[in-house]
Amino acid sequence: MVKWGPVIVGFILAVILGNLFGIYVNQYWGVNLGLFIAGFIVGYWVHEGIIGGLWNATVAGAFGSIVLAILLIVGGTIFGGAAGLAAGVVTGFTIVIVSLIANIVFMGVGGAIGGMLSGSD
Repeated sequence: MVKWGPVIVGFILAVILGNLFGIYVNQYWGVNLGLFIAGFIVGYWVHEGIIGGLWNATVAGAFGSIVLAILLIVGGTIFGGAAGLAAGVVTGFTIVIVSLIANIVFMGVGGAIGGMLSGSD
């Protein structure tokens, strides 16, 4: 069962922590560390064990990927017209698949560990 409060907060934390650690730690590993920590917080917050933490953190990561795709397509359309829309769709599709896999892996593992530590209700 998805708890939308922790998922929305996890999405916001993933954006904030990913950017923060990406700037100050390392671009690649910092972003992934931020995603892991955001997933951990979501998993710990939901108190549904390993599977519940994994599921809720994964939903937060997928939500982030979908928002990223929408921003790419809208931004490409605004700044590039029809050609920007086409480039945004192609680029957005590729980036969404890669981003979705990365977010699911890092946030899901963090959520599973957080859920394991918090236990279930």
